[in-house]
Order: sequence, then structure tokens, then C-alpha cells
Amino acid sequence: MNPLLFLLLPLAAAAGWFAAVHSLRRRVTRRQPVGFSSDYFRGLNYLLNEQPDKAIEVFVKMLEVDPDTVEMHLALGNLFRQRGEVDRAIRIHQNLVARNNLDSEQRSMALLELAQDYMRAGLLDRAESLFLELVELNEHPVAGLRHLLVIYQQEKDWERAISIARRLESATGEPMNAEIAQFYCELAESAWNRARRGEAGELAEQALRTDPKGVRGSLIVGRIAAAEGRWREAIEALTGVESQDPDFLPETLPLLKQCYGHTGSRSELIAFLHHCLTSHGGISVMLSLADLLSQEHGDEEAAEFIIEQLRQRPSVRGLDRLIQLHLAHTEGAAQESLTILKDLTTKLLENEPVYRCRSCGFSGRSLHWQCPSCKQWNTVKPIHGVVGE
Repeated sequence: MNPLLFLLLPLAAAAGWFAAVHSLRRRVTRRQPVGFSSDYFRGLNYLLNEQPDKAIEVFVKMLEVDPDTVEMHLALGNLFRQRGEVDRAIRIHQNLVARNNLDSEQRSMALLELAQDYMRAGLLDRAESLFLELVELNEHPVAGLRHLLVIYQQEKDWERAISIARRLESATGEPMNAEIAQFYCELAESAWNRARRGEAGELAEQALRTDPKGVRGSLIVGRIAAAEGRWREAIEALTGVESQDPDFLPETLPLLKQCYGHTGSRSELIAFLHHCLTSHGGISVMLSLADLLSQEHGDEEAAEFIIEQLRQRPSVRGLDRLIQLHLAHTEGAAQESLTILKDLTTKLLENEPVYRCRSCGFSGRSLHWQCPSCKQWNTVKPIHGVVGE
């Protein structure tokens, strides 16, 4: 059966009820038996024969816009919007808003539905105007603020998004520090791209004050400090990620190695990586340590270290690096066999996702602070497992 019928059946029942009520009112004076109209049975027949479009046409004709049928119109318009027929939904809700016989609650509900129609149609300016009107009238303020927050994020108007998020936080009591911090980070990234490092740094610091656990703020602060040659400040910001969220340690490693290289404190870096590996694990940390061991003591010691770690935590990435180390010191048939294995591990890894959203399951090879699928913030993290971290 068409799933749309499950949505239409309540509408049909409501239509029948209204038809029966009006029929009752007419027939009480005439002392005639109560019954449903022929139009109602015709619409119901269309439903049972899986002809929802014709059923909708019948039910629409049965409706009259008066205080008794407003909810019916709202339901029908909502149904059209869910089906993707936004133009029809807009017409129904505009017709309701234009009526003078609606009370304030009915009119505000019609405005809310119309604003959602505009939003679904991509008419964000019109939707924004109606949501702002509802908020100012204190009619459905929470719903209006939530929709406004979505609109400002779509438009990348982060300053307004911050303002609306704070109002929503005040109205609902729900903490929104993590989201607001991300908005500050978006502003910081924009300032960075315009070569305004001072402004970017201030915004990133504001993000950290808003959400001290916000990894992104620390990464931006570290990047700015490194770009200005303030290596110790960069190291402090980047190593702080371990206490914020160790899952994001891999994001710090390339810049962290560069900063320690400029300070000449390789032993300090090794000690930090050993600490992170012991406390949190992670293949990226292990491979960084292996690289340092290879540079200081040679490939053989690095290979032994990787083998020891693989016994504790199997990893395709670790095996791939181990094969690469051995390839440089073999020849003949052994080298040919290792080359085949290296090709296999490379192919296994090249199409594997690196990050996954913990809310909707979206996965990819790039880090997104806002999930492209479910639009949630702070839900995308590195994947753990044999082919991940």
C-alpha cells in the first residue's frame, strides 16, 4: 500500500467528522437521519483504491475556511509540504493567513506553517521574516528560533547564528556552548582566509572561552601561533587537545612535529607521543613515533617497534608501514612478494573512510566539523578499528 495513505487516512477521518457534524446541524432541524456526505465516501473510495491525488482533491473541496476547519487546512498543507508539493502547501497556508476570522493562536499556527513552506521552497528571506515576526509576537518562539538558527547557518551568517543560539539557550535552558563555539570558529576561519590573523586569533580564543573542550579552537590558535613563529604557544595549544578530546590527536601531529622541530626538542616530542600512545592508543601516534625512531636509530628499530605495537593493536595502516620499511632492505623474490603485499594494503586503505558521524553514520575521508548529512556539530570523529585509528 502507498505509504501516503497512512497520512491521508487521519485526514479522511477528520473530513468525515466535519461532514457529519455539519450534516447533523442541518438535519436536526429537519429531523432527518445523520449520515456522511457522498463526497466523503467518494474520497474514501479513492483512498482505498490507492488514488491519493483524487482523494485530496475531494477533501479540499469539502473544506470551508472557518474556525472549525482551520486544523484540517493546516494538516492538509503540512501533508502537501511533506510530499514535496510546496506550492500547494503555500497556497493553502496563505489562504488561511489572509482570513480575518481566525483567532491569534490559529493565525500564528498558520504563519508558522507558511514559514516552513517558504523554508522548504528555499525562500529563506520570506521564511526568516515570518519566523522573526513570530518570535517578536512571542508566538511559538522556540520553534521560530530553531528555524532561524537553521537559516542563519545555511546563509553562513555566523554572528546572527550566535545571537539566535544564545536566545534559544535562554528560552529552553539547553546548553549550546559547543555550537556557539563552532560559530566563533567559522568566523575565525573567515578572518584567517582574509589574512586578518589578529582577528582570527581573538575569535578562536572566544571560541575556547565559550567551550573549553572545543578542539577546533585549539587547532586554530595553534595554527596562528605557528604561522607567527610562536612555537611554544603553538605547542601548548596543540598538546592541549589531548585533554579536550584525544580522538583528535591525529589532527595535531603534522603541525606539532613542525613546532617541536623548530624548538629542537625532539626528545620532548617523543615523550609526549609515548604518553599519548600509552594513555589513548591510536595508529597515527604510533606511526609518528615509528618515524622518529627510524630517523634516530634506523629502520630496523622502527620495524621492531611497529611489530610490537601490532601484536597489541592490529592495524592495516601499521602493516602497510612495516612492509614499506622492509621493502627498502630486501631484494629478489622477497622484495617482489612484499611489493604485492604493499599494493594490497594500499588498495585496502585508499578508499576506506577516515571519519564517521556518530549521529547519522555519514562517513568520508575529510573532517567536517558540521556533518554534511544530518547538519549536527561535533559529531564527526576519526574511525577506530583495524583500518582506522
